[in-house]
Amino acid sequence: MNIVIIEDEPAAASQLKFLLQALEVEHHIAAIIETVQEGIKWFTSNAPPDLIFSDIQLADGISFEIYEQIQLQTPIIFTTAFDEYAIRAFKLNSVDYLLKPIDEEALRF
Repeated sequence: MNIVIIEDEPAAASQLKFLLQALEVEHHIAAIIETVQEGIKWFTSNAPPDLIFSDIQLADGISFEIYEQIQLQTPIIFTTAFDEYAIRAFKLNSVDYLLKPIDEEALRF
């Protein structure tokens, strides 16, 4: 399974990678994207992944801006410290909405 992580906090991205490894699910992290602009560029020049883990608030905007510009059919699991975006997230290809800090049980899929 090819996974893209959209996360601007290195510690949060590392924790997510660690949790994915602990689940022993065969996967490959295709990219860790830190900004909206980097996300738009990556998705326009690469094949879509099988799954996206996406923080919402990034350094240069909110990740919804990526999905407004790039039409993806890839399932998205939003990972954020804020619950205020839940309704907007589920209007996209969201399959889950995990509040940070993420624990292994919440991540299990």
